[in-house]
Amino acid sequence: MIQSARPDAAAIRAAREQYPKMRERDLARTLGVSEAELVAAWCGRQARRIEIDMEGIFGGMETAGEVMALTRNESAVHEKIGVYDNYYGGRHASMMLGAEIDTRMFPKHFRHAFEVVKRTDDGEKRSLQIFDAAGDAVHKIHCRDATDLDAWAALLDPLEADNQTDAVLTEPVEATKIHDDPASVASDLRTRWEKMTDTHQFVLILRKLGLSRLQAVETIGEDMAWPIHNDGVAAMLRLSANEELPIMCFVGSRGCIQIHSGPISNVKPMGPWLNVMDPTFHLHLRMDHIDQAWAVRKPTDKGHVTSIEAYDVKGDLIIQFFGKRIEGQDERIGWREIVEGLPRHRRMELA
Repeated sequence: MIQSARPDAAAIRAAREQYPKMRERDLARTLGVSEAELVAAWCGRQARRIEIDMEGIFGGMETAGEVMALTRNESAVHEKIGVYDNYYGGRHASMMLGAEIDTRMFPKHFRHAFEVVKRTDDGEKRSLQIFDAAGDAVHKIHCRDATDLDAWAALLDPLEADNQTDAVLTEPVEATKIHDDPASVASDLRTRWEKMTDTHQFVLILRKLGLSRLQAVETIGEDMAWPIHNDGVAAMLRLSANEELPIMCFVGSRGCIQIHSGPISNVKPMGPWLNVMDPTFHLHLRMDHIDQAWAVRKPTDKGHVTSIEAYDVKGDLIIQFFGKRIEGQDERIGWREIVEGLPRHRRMELA
């Protein structure tokens, strides 16, 4: 039995040796520590701290060649295989706009970084793992057989931190603020929603009105957002694969959103997980974590776009899908037909 008292670094390492096959996230939860604390416990052994340098890490990662990018939350894991190319830095937001690896990164949440080297029967497995102030994973980069390890070392060695202690001080996560009375701003929401010319304006509307994303879709009206059955998410993925329809899939952590754009083909359920297992894109989605699913329509200057959004029991966004648009054109008719054909929930069923 793993001890219930909060363990120090030595106890964390002992638990790892006792449970070598348990996933890091699960072991951290069992021990009552953050995943960052779990990784930090191995500093000086099979991990080292890396300075957070967005330009140094992401601006130079292209030299390492093919890697796997991973962003996840509690209910969805998004993995993309490719090269970190086409980096754009920014104080408040940075982006990778590569052909395969496409992210929106928010540097204020990038607080702790570690290079991790795992020794397995198949050899060494190297990764760069980045965590937020609470010790939760923000983004990870995993080396692959095709990765240039010399370039990887040349990139990270100069960024090795002076501080290599085996403990991490974490900070509690601020609770998400939600509006006490969403109905009181319904008219203002409607006016602002109808005037959108770009979907990126939606976040500004939420901020201005003090609404959560879920509160907005629940309030706007069923011509713009309507609830669908939770298994509609799986139905959409199967239909998109069958019709070879290019889609966009967004999964976010607290500090990073990772995007897949293109067709999908290999959709496989496994227990509570729904998986996409394609050559350069892997998605793992906990269907049993979906509390509500919605179809959402937003206006743009090129016509409206439609998304499917899944939320957990806390009202947090798990995953979001769009049809992949052709630049400068309205969204694909095939995508609209799939979304609008999914079975709807009546609102009273969600109460």
